[in-house]
Amino acid sequence: MTRKEFSEKYGQILLPLVTPFDEKEEIDYKVYEDLIEYLIKNDLCDSLIVTGTTGEASLCTFDERVKLMETAVRVSAGRKPVIAGTGCASTKETVALTKKAEELGIDLCMVVCPFYNKPTQPGVYNHYKTIAESVGVNILLYNIPIFVGINIDAPTVHELAKIPNIIGIKDEAGINPTQVTDYFLATEDVNPEFVIFNGDDIMLLPTIVQGAMGIVSGGAHIFGHEIRAIMQAFAAGENEKAKELFVPLYRFCKSCGQNGRILPNSIMRPAIELVTGIKVGPARSPLAPITDEEKAVLVDVLKKVGKLS
Repeated sequence: MTRKEFSEKYGQILLPLVTPFDEKEEIDYKVYEDLIEYLIKNDLCDSLIVTGTTGEASLCTFDERVKLMETAVRVSAGRKPVIAGTGCASTKETVALTKKAEELGIDLCMVVCPFYNKPTQPGVYNHYKTIAESVGVNILLYNIPIFVGINIDAPTVHELAKIPNIIGIKDEAGINPTQVTDYFLATEDVNPEFVIFNGDDIMLLPTIVQGAMGIVSGGAHIFGHEIRAIMQAFAAGENEKAKELFVPLYRFCKSCGQNGRILPNSIMRPAIELVTGIKVGPARSPLAPITDEEKAVLVDVLKKVGKLS
């Protein structure tokens, strides 16, 4: 798949859906349907990602993740492409979940680097090679060292890019803001069409300057239109406008990381509820719910950026 073909099919804004929970922390599939409808009708993204990090995939069971995929495919009904987040801690389970996605007609899976085990780079290579050779879908590597504990190094991506159905990478390596460039340089001789996406809202501007094709954005639940406008302004050479449009998104994302929160869901979820009116519920344990003090800061930011009156 060429970059142009990828862009035409999946677009620039890939949105990882939050997974709605009720008061007992059970998945509310009806609310999930409502959320998908809202996002599609308001055109806040180009593609939908099921059970990514924003969807708290590591806190969902295998069967829950499959049912979320089924729901997204049914409700989207071809109006937006559905991408499945199928990464698990083990290679065996990742293969099984990716096969389930393939059975549902999903043809692109985003596979996070295996977490908890901290494999070596040869282990990472073997993990992805096994998955790619076990399925017929395309694979988008997903690098997020702040969560999984290791980085997918550029030389490893160079080797993985030789595998036909490993077509790109989502990089959320905030610890290395220039790694997008490293990946371009590492893959240009083996696959010049290798797709490279940014995976961190706060890194949007620095990465599109480096050539990132788009963003995987949890913030798009609220700021989808603004993100599109930022990209359009940058493409038109209106750098000052792009910077001005980026500041509200940046301020919101910073508010979601209060008190050292790494996963922003506990604060992002109430933000989504306040702006959209859709009750997605609290994050699943062990993520602690938003505090009164954090909510006060959040509400203040949302008002200042024009999302609440």
